Amino acid sequence: MDYLSWLDYLFIGLYLIILMGVGLYLKGKASASLENYFIGGRKIPWWALGISGTASWVDVAGTVIIVSFLYMLGPRGLYIELRGGVGLVLVVSLLWTGKWNRRSGCITGAEWMAFRFGEDIWGQFARVAKAFAEIVGTVGMLTYMARGVGLFLSMFLPFSPFTCSILLIGIATLYTMLSGFYGVVYTDLIQAIIVLVTVIGISLMAALKVANYSDLGVLAEQVTGNSDWLNSRLQLHTSMPKGYELYQDLGMFALFYALRNIFFGMGSGDDPKYFGARSDRECGTLSFLWTCFFMFRWPMMIGFATLGLFLINDLFPDQSVLVQTAALIKQHLGAVEHSQWANVLTGIMQNPHHYSTELITGIQNLLGPDWQDKLKLVSFQGTVDPERILPGVMLFFIPKGVRGLILISLIAASMSTFDSTVNRGAGYFTRDIYQRYFRPTASNRELIYVSWAIVALMAGLGIVTGNFVKNINDIWGWIIMGLGGGMLIPLFLRFYWWRFNGSGFALGMFFGIIGAILMKIGTPWLEINCRYGYLLNDERWQFMIMLFIGLLGALIGTYSTRPTDFRVLEHFYRVTRPFGLWGPFKQNLSTETRQMMKREHRFDLLALPFAIGFHITLLMLPMQLIIRTFDAFAVTLIIFLISLTGMYFLWYRHLPRDR
Repeated sequence: MDYLSWLDYLFIGLYLIILMGVGLYLKGKASASLENYFIGGRKIPWWALGISGTASWVDVAGTVIIVSFLYMLGPRGLYIELRGGVGLVLVVSLLWTGKWNRRSGCITGAEWMAFRFGEDIWGQFARVAKAFAEIVGTVGMLTYMARGVGLFLSMFLPFSPFTCSILLIGIATLYTMLSGFYGVVYTDLIQAIIVLVTVIGISLMAALKVANYSDLGVLAEQVTGNSDWLNSRLQLHTSMPKGYELYQDLGMFALFYALRNIFFGMGSGDDPKYFGARSDRECGTLSFLWTCFFMFRWPMMIGFATLGLFLINDLFPDQSVLVQTAALIKQHLGAVEHSQWANVLTGIMQNPHHYSTELITGIQNLLGPDWQDKLKLVSFQGTVDPERILPGVMLFFIPKGVRGLILISLIAASMSTFDSTVNRGAGYFTRDIYQRYFRPTASNRELIYVSWAIVALMAGLGIVTGNFVKNINDIWGWIIMGLGGGMLIPLFLRFYWWRFNGSGFALGMFFGIIGAILMKIGTPWLEINCRYGYLLNDERWQFMIMLFIGLLGALIGTYSTRPTDFRVLEHFYRVTRPFGLWGPFKQNLSTETRQMMKREHRFDLLALPFAIGFHITLLMLPMQLIIRTFDAFAVTLIIFLISLTGMYFLWYRHLPRDR
């Protein structure tokens, strides 16, 4: 089972050597100061930050998930990924939260807490809570990435998913440790070019395949059972395969996810790229470029999903053999944990002599002579595993030699997400915990070494925990809806309510984080022992429960302690200039300043629906072209042009000029 040629391995080796070379080259520049290491000394051009932002949101695990939903639903799969994969939070950062964070002059979002709540005990409590939340979130993201990378690479390499995740994340850890934020941005530029080549290649392959086929809709219904696969309209209800029935209420999920992301976006914007921007205008323009380049991911993903339809139709004209294969494996191996299913399949494929002759013969009879390749696509439920459609297409449709190039682009996507994630998490620990509370006089070299150590530790934790996750969607849903729900209220209130104080933020965050972790750990037990425990598998209930817990902690903390010092609040308000419940401080401003702020806020809010329409239609348009639904494309294009016009008059024309 040699899925890669010597040419593929050569391409991969050259790519990894280039990455390490860039890391070593930028090591000296990145290590000059913490500001250089974590935000590039505020000297990196806005266009580089914007392209890096796009690359940091394109990873293997996320791409695999989105391809799986596009395979099951067609272009409507975009609506499920309103929960995170669509990047709707960028809309609010583009309009106002990006510039609000930049105005602080801080390096990390936790340092920003002292700017907002002061340096007293409660301000410090808030700073520690933010740093702790970010580190937990980083480990969660690395768990998700390790699981996705492992499953993906194990389709091509003779190793288990766990071993594959160790190999790739180990290499990414090394160059991220060396080059800091400079390495993040400039390697992301290289990796964005590599990904773009794959986008063009896969999109063209899929478009040509569809153009030469009589009726894609009929094929999609035969393969997935979904008669509305070509439809782009949002529907209240849709059919879903076994294991994904939760998403049948598509309309409710889409609305829920959209509202969640808009409100979460209103409390975000503390990405290092905004702290590293040189002006308010750059915060807006880098976000716009970030969003525009984000579009290129979607034709590639619908391309993989479309090619997946042809693949499954060729491999499994009778999909009942999948049910029989999964049942046969469970019968011979006993109780198989869902989280270990991929490792079990890898073991059977790579070491069939370790298993009974009856099992191997049975699988061969069901799947045919190429049973080892087909077995990769069998899910725990006995269906086609949608999370393996992307690697399956590469395995069966992409020839050796070319396969290595596409593999590099998807590895590059994961690398770019990994480096941004761990650089951000390391910044919180080094700047806001180690330097602030343990070693205020530590030398720059010592702080860089500490950053290296925490990067390695977080990567190791992510790899280990990723081995115990059922599937990629499971951990992604928890990060976005469970952990994200617990953190939403305190992140939101810090901008819009003057009375909200440091203890309110800290308790809200700790309640939300600890509650989300306990919920994740305790859900299996609750499902068995609690009458309503099954509800915790519904992401909407996860979100609402954690939202309430975070709100409870925020209110208890806020009203159990005194308000933040008025001098701190007045300084924050004058510098940041947010809208919301800031009456006591708004009155102290001059009439001219109040009018200026009112005008800025009015245009920011009026531009919001146009920015949302622009963002979503921008992603939908190329997918509709690939699958040749031209009537739907025309309608979407009209909405896109109206939205773009609104953004120009309500947002772009009012961006401040750089001096």
